[in-house]
Amino acid sequence: MSQPCQPFEHRVVVVAGVAGSGKSTLGRALAADLRLPLIDLDAVTTPLLDALDSETWGGGHWLRGAHASAIREGRYAALRAVAADVVATTGGAVLVAPFTRELEGGAEWELLQAAVAPVVPRVLHLHGDPGLLASRRAMRGSPRDDHRIEERLRSPSIPVVSVDADLSPAQQLVRARCAVGMRTPIDRASAVFSRSFDAVLFDLDGTLVDSTASVIRAWRRFAEHYGVSMEALHATHGQPAHTLVTRLLPPELRAEGVARVLDLELADTVELPGVLGARELYDGIPPERRAVVTSGTRRLATARLRAAGFDAPDVFVTADDVSNGKPDPEPFLTAADRLGIDPARCLVVEDAPAGILAARAAGCTVIGLTGTVADSELPADLLLDGLDRITTTLAADGLRVQAVG
Repeated sequence: MSQPCQPFEHRVVVVAGVAGSGKSTLGRALAADLRLPLIDLDAVTTPLLDALDSETWGGGHWLRGAHASAIREGRYAALRAVAADVVATTGGAVLVAPFTRELEGGAEWELLQAAVAPVVPRVLHLHGDPGLLASRRAMRGSPRDDHRIEERLRSPSIPVVSVDADLSPAQQLVRARCAVGMRTPIDRASAVFSRSFDAVLFDLDGTLVDSTASVIRAWRRFAEHYGVSMEALHATHGQPAHTLVTRLLPPELRAEGVARVLDLELADTVELPGVLGARELYDGIPPERRAVVTSGTRRLATARLRAAGFDAPDVFVTADDVSNGKPDPEPFLTAADRLGIDPARCLVVEDAPAGILAARAAGCTVIGLTGTVADSELPADLLLDGLDRITTTLAADGLRVQAVG
């Protein structure tokens, strides 16, 4: 009989990151989702160390002083010993710790690999804005943070999957599941696979370019500056910036607010990743049969496409080109008109409720991409956890979509 902690297959996931990055939250969510045992460095070692009298450490704290390096070695030795037993008996585990030295490769990484062998660990590295991480540490008020000496890593020297700390735990979990090979099943009975299309209309943010964390970061800084609610921003994802600013700020601050958030977003367009499989899908569609339809301005959208390595489309509909943004159908109707194609013969790829509503109102068929909002908020004809799950071919009657895997 299958037990709750029994993994689907032998799998070891390492969740690494400095204090405040959210690694424990992601680790717990991933362990529960994958039905794997959770081994957290703090849970394994901290209660014992905290229970010892401070005189043991010369009147100081175990995180500091001449003993700190030896304590670090002992803590990770304990973690490896527990991991070795757990992996040997259950086949897998989720390991949570800063793993700062392990990420640099070398002896510490080799020791961790040996402890969980023959399973090859997959590493998720949580990283984020130092200001955000410091704010989180201050809010949680852990006495241990007062003694912590941060070990900072410029960039990992071993293969990792980077996960942005600005993403919500649910958004992180979708990306983590894909990274460790736990994919959401494809609905092969969807009508998307049984018909043909004349064009594919792509949203940009969260659909072609994984700019979700960048968007959140810019709007978080905007919200902090103007003292507005981040919840209000999450509820209106996918709509034009001027629409959000109009709802959040008084008339006398709106022009300034739009300019500020644009500057914040433009400053955060360095080396943005593409969404999983997006580049291959986009490049595989003839230029005359594709368009990008975004709620961003042309300047911002162009910068994000360039940062992620996409060619600019021949048909590019931005907030500058329409009077009414998503969820109004005008952006998708405009794209179809410029392509010279009936909207009913267009397939839209979107990640936001506002975009899906706009596409449906335009008469298009819609693929919803998960990872930005809850699946239940995406009333699409087909849901995917990555664009690597589909491919297109050009047939006599138009573009055909096939499932991959």
